[in-house]
Amino acid sequence: MRNRITLLTACLALSLTQLTAPAAAQDTTKVRAPICYEEPSQPKADVSDIKAAFTSSKWLQTIQGVYKRRWPSGEGLAIAQAKDKYFSQFVTKTSFNGLAESLMVAIHEETHMWDLDPSRTSWDVYVSAWINSSRKAMKVPIHGGFARREILPLITDNLTKSMDDIYLRDQQQGSYKIQGVIAELNAGLMGLPAASVVAEFIQGIGASNARDIVATNIRYLQLYLRVAKAKYPDYWAKIKGQPELREFVLVEFLRAAYWLDQSEPYAAKLGSADVAKIVAKNYAPENVAIIEEFTGAKVNTGTSRNCTV
Repeated sequence: MRNRITLLTACLALSLTQLTAPAAAQDTTKVRAPICYEEPSQPKADVSDIKAAFTSSKWLQTIQGVYKRRWPSGEGLAIAQAKDKYFSQFVTKTSFNGLAESLMVAIHEETHMWDLDPSRTSWDVYVSAWINSSRKAMKVPIHGGFARREILPLITDNLTKSMDDIYLRDQQQGSYKIQGVIAELNAGLMGLPAASVVAEFIQGIGASNARDIVATNIRYLQLYLRVAKAKYPDYWAKIKGQPELREFVLVEFLRAAYWLDQSEPYAAKLGSADVAKIVAKNYAPENVAIIEEFTGAKVNTGTSRNCTV
């Protein structure tokens, strides 16, 4: 993933119901006030006129037009990345439905392109992440870390094997540190809504692992934090003492819960049958506990998992 900036291999809009104190002023020993993650979207908004007017030469205008009505965060990214020379390589231009099916990969990759731009991200030093057109996580310190393959001993099932083989067992990918975990998670959190809001037009398998990507990368993040605490106390202390990173981790965790819930009506199109099992693992006591300890927030494990309590 690191050389996607130059090589490009294809595969918030945050609403807080209660504002918290500035991150720098928060004390990790105290339980935070409850917050919820929500994102503006209108997946049923009429786009029939845009579909009827589709031409291959106007693929970008089509993406922007559909997302303007259904998912403003996607519109913002499509505008921000409009001049990226690689954007068109990720989209199918033969039909409107084909374009819709390709958007999970396209938006996933364009999120990488925005996040990993050298003006915003310094590998293993700090990360940036697109959240929506008005809010981004900018230059969040991550202090290096350890190879993400070190989480493999904690994975004792085959639920995420296809991605484990790529991101953890591959010699290069497995050597990436927390930078890699965060980048894949954030791209997945854009790719899932990108497909969800056009799911009725998806007819094939182009977005069939969108939910798996999110659930799996939340798993990786939780396990990474567990290994950090158990094996690398100095590193754990550094990242736990970084308020911007704690805030970002909490946002991503709640954001994943929100979009997994929102995409549930299209679960068969956008994910495998293992997603529910992966999510159940993510809400196992030991995995919830590490998120709570790291962020200082109490996670809602009931029906409103996009909220803290």
